[in-house]
Amino acid sequence: MKDAYLGIDVGSISTKGVILDDEKHILSSAYIWTEGDPIGAVKRLLGLLEAPFDQSEYRIVASGTTGSARRLAGAVVGATMVKNEITAHAVGTTAFYPETRTILEIGGQDSKIILVENGVAVDYAMNTLCAAGTGAFLSSQSRRLGIEVEDMGQIALRSKHPTQIAARCTVFAESDLVHKIQMGHSKEDIVAGLCQAVVANYLNNVAKGKRIETPVVFQGGVSKNVGVVAAFERALHCQVRVDENGHLMGAIGAALLAKSGSARQEFRFATQEVEFKTREAKCGRCSNNCEIICVYRDGKMIDAWGNRCEKGDVMHRKAQ
Repeated sequence: MKDAYLGIDVGSISTKGVILDDEKHILSSAYIWTEGDPIGAVKRLLGLLEAPFDQSEYRIVASGTTGSARRLAGAVVGATMVKNEITAHAVGTTAFYPETRTILEIGGQDSKIILVENGVAVDYAMNTLCAAGTGAFLSSQSRRLGIEVEDMGQIALRSKHPTQIAARCTVFAESDLVHKIQMGHSKEDIVAGLCQAVVANYLNNVAKGKRIETPVVFQGGVSKNVGVVAAFERALHCQVRVDENGHLMGAIGAALLAKSGSARQEFRFATQEVEFKTREAKCGRCSNNCEIICVYRDGKMIDAWGNRCEKGDVMHRKAQ
């Protein structure tokens, strides 16, 4: 049997997963919507990953999780590695593009920039407050325009004179968009303007004060939009590389981190019939009054986090 490694990236909008072999080849991958249910999303994801995965030839010996719900996903799969998305994206990207200096990432609800030196993330910034520079913004505007969000990029490339659209925040951008529609701007020009607005918002907020150096890699769901890619290249005056699996790079990084770790596991896909629940508990053992998140599998607590001191270490007390 050959070894394989599972990586899962659970975000607020989407959940991504990959299984890699020792040569970093993708044996199975999946991308689904989280739909406000990270546990359910991980279960569905595992079902999609299992179908094409050849379990007669490979066995998963380690798993890693990342993203906003990484601890929860890690508890579900018994992850041997749980890492933040900055580390996961940097590891995944530099594994395929070792000369990378700047990583631009725009997802469904947040975006980030990671600066890399010698394959190591040395600085980063994230934006989780405004949706004007994210995939959720483009998706909502595509519905307003009556087009599929997947078609926005090609439509934008047909524009000769992109419409100037305010990019300060979602409210201003939407108001300006309606005004430009009423003025008779073409759909191609408006879509190209939206792509430019996303880039302007990103560079003026997320990347503000950061020195963007080449080579530049763009990833996240929005990297599939060729209109946004073109807008970045015009703004930065350089080539912006997009990997065909850029939307999976967080999960790829998580799998590679699991591979590099020393911990190993006997992973099984059978989670559909297992019941996972989370409960919030107030510690109350000191003035911090921490909110502890407890995860239960079939009624038995398997993980807990949220404590800021040892008094709230529920798992330690449970083991005594």
